[in-house]
Amino acid sequence: MDLEKCYKLLGLKSGASLADIKASYRRLAQQYHPDVNPHDITTQDKFIVLTKAYKFLVTVVSAEDISPPSSNASKSGRNHIKSRPAQKPPTSSVRLEKPPRGKPPNIAEIEQRLKWKTYEQIQRFLKEKRFTQAIALVEALAARLPTDKEVRQWQAVAYQIWGRVLMSQNQLLKARIYLKKALNTDHNNQTLWREVLLDFQKLEQLCF
Repeated sequence: MDLEKCYKLLGLKSGASLADIKASYRRLAQQYHPDVNPHDITTQDKFIVLTKAYKFLVTVVSAEDISPPSSNASKSGRNHIKSRPAQKPPTSSVRLEKPPRGKPPNIAEIEQRLKWKTYEQIQRFLKEKRFTQAIALVEALAARLPTDKEVRQWQAVAYQIWGRVLMSQNQLLKARIYLKKALNTDHNNQTLWREVLLDFQKLEQLCF
């Protein structure tokens, strides 16, 4: 569409502002709107032409308002930025002190709590006849505390109990393996040694 013609259709001079364009269109739309003149075809056509002219002008004027600045203005802006003196970063007179080190955890206490908590779990597994879980748990504890005599005793007892269960199930070969493990795990425990020897005697009787 012709720009000058659009201005004339809205009754405006060339170069009118966006606010003037909108105000003029609202005034003319009230006059030529089809709802105001429902039976006048000429008026309806006039309204369509006015609307097209208005949309065209709004598009053109809005684009001019947001057009980029000229190259001279850009250069001036860049020069202005360059001319600013460099600013020092903000500082503070307050010195940051290192936080005091907390007391390191007592490893021995942690290990003891873990040990007795695991012992309770082992006892629960044995009571519930979950023998393989009890053995796996006590073996893991023994690997963590290899020099602990009590843990070694628990491990040997778990092997002995499981060996006896295997004997009752007539799994004699596996029973022999776990009874031997009991002896080798805590061979200084005389009471356990005597009990396991009796278990071996029963095992021999079952074999013949």
